[in-house]
Amino acid sequence: MRILIFGKQFKDKDLPQIQEVFDATVREGIEISIYQPYYSDVKQHIQLPANFQLLEKYEELLPQAIDFVVVLGGDGTMLAATTLVRDTGVPMLGINLGRLGFLASIDKHHIQQSICMLARGQYLIEERAMLYLESNPHLFGHLPFALNDCTLLKRDTSSMITIHTFLNGDFLTSYWADGIIIATPTGSTGYSLSCGGPIIFPNSGNFVITPVAPHNLNVRPLVLSDQSVISFEIEGRAENFICSLDSRFELVGTHHQLAVRKNDFCIRLVQLQDTTFLNTIRAKLGWGEDIRN
Repeated sequence: MRILIFGKQFKDKDLPQIQEVFDATVREGIEISIYQPYYSDVKQHIQLPANFQLLEKYEELLPQAIDFVVVLGGDGTMLAATTLVRDTGVPMLGINLGRLGFLASIDKHHIQQSICMLARGQYLIEERAMLYLESNPHLFGHLPFALNDCTLLKRDTSSMITIHTFLNGDFLTSYWADGIIIATPTGSTGYSLSCGGPIIFPNSGNFVITPVAPHNLNVRPLVLSDQSVISFEIEGRAENFICSLDSRFELVGTHHQLAVRKNDFCIRLVQLQDTTFLNTIRAKLGWGEDIRN
């Protein structure tokens, strides 16, 4: 087995956990590749194994025969890893060194146990649907997809915008708001949730449209099939607006033609046998806890 260790940045406080990941893989006899930019950050701080390879590009994943990507960080780091993994089908396991951690669901106190379970095959693979952004002119280069959400937002302190929204070519409604979020089930626990959107279970086959600070108080989030194509026309006083895919963004104008549909490939996540979506949302959202006790 060969794993790729992926991270975005090194923080001194995470040193014990990062070292534990490397030590655990050596104990389990797992071969290691390290994401090149992350290696540059950690090489002066971590005792590395005697043999490892470096990997920098998407094109190197399959030639290096990577079986799993172990992501060290929070949910933002998991989203960054999807731009490396893309359509290779390599599963990702997230070890949470950040805060909430819906995607990076492995607690940093369970690193040794998690690597051990991975090496022994005590896991399931869960497929997560993604969004694809069709645009004219083209946006986001070779990465016009998102695991969490696509957003259309006003810029800075400009006045609210109007987003005329169409569902499979039929007019749906016009949102007068600071913006809208089109989220996958995975993204339903992110920005959409903070704007009042519902929690959608991972394999439900849905998208959710959540307005951001809508002027019409009777406008509510909508849950619809992920077989839908959602298209937009944007109006506003500003010359351009923000379009984001996960943590990446570009500026768009009223001349852009934009549509969102289900992506052609999924991202595969490792689900350890003692970690489920229900366990994760109960723990992260504090369900069933009584702070009086």
